[in-house]
Amino acid sequence: MTRILAVANQKGGVGKTTTSVNLATALCAVGCNVLLIDLDSQGNASTGLGMGQEQRQKSSYDLFFDRSINVTDWAQDTKVPKLSMIPGSTDLAGAELELVGEENREFRLKEMLQKSKDNYDYIILDCPPSLSLITLNGLVAAHAVLIPLQAEFYALEGLSHLTKTIDRVKKTLNPQLDIQGLVLTMVDNRNRLSEQVEADVRKHFGDLVYKTIIPRNVRMSEAPSHGLPALVYDLHCKGSQAYLSLARELIKRERKLRDNESLVA
Repeated sequence: MTRILAVANQKGGVGKTTTSVNLATALCAVGCNVLLIDLDSQGNASTGLGMGQEQRQKSSYDLFFDRSINVTDWAQDTKVPKLSMIPGSTDLAGAELELVGEENREFRLKEMLQKSKDNYDYIILDCPPSLSLITLNGLVAAHAVLIPLQAEFYALEGLSHLTKTIDRVKKTLNPQLDIQGLVLTMVDNRNRLSEQVEADVRKHFGDLVYKTIIPRNVRMSEAPSHGLPALVYDLHCKGSQAYLSLARELIKRERKLRDNESLVA
């Protein structure tokens, strides 16, 4: 069964898009078929995978308004084997207002993705850095949320708002929604604050926090300007190796979850 994971954090600059692109790439590297959907009007995930403006005529914006679309047909191949993508576009900036008066506005994305179930092992939703209707659609469509968390003090403040939103969505719109995990990003081991934030997050969230941490890494910062995931740009850099480790850890969690569900059934 296809697993839909929303990568979300309402705070910008926490490594959300970097995580979406490189985790999707890493999952493909270990044999999974993955669809990445860019739900951000800035289209950074699309840029990071080398999608030019001419390739964004078929974008994620249309998933909210054109019910005749087949998601698999709408997806485009990328430079990464086994990784398909539906790019974002600037049209998404106006989608928020357009959705306000629509019927079942929170379920538009979920309805579309149900048509493509079982075509992919994972669908990764790169949500915008805000708690908007687009993000809400991502949370309603997803089985679980992966939260990238920058190892800085202000990131902790925003985390409480996000977890409360996830709880509300679970209670009212998507009973199956869970937090898949938190991943610490942009970690600088030379910085004592990073160590303190990591300790605080692990103390509060326990096993929900991934053992893998994503370090600050120059090669990862360079990769998007070349239209490549870091794993393709420089497989051996510390950031790429960290995302491969994260993918393996995520798959172990998913297998354990499936095994537990089988036992319950």
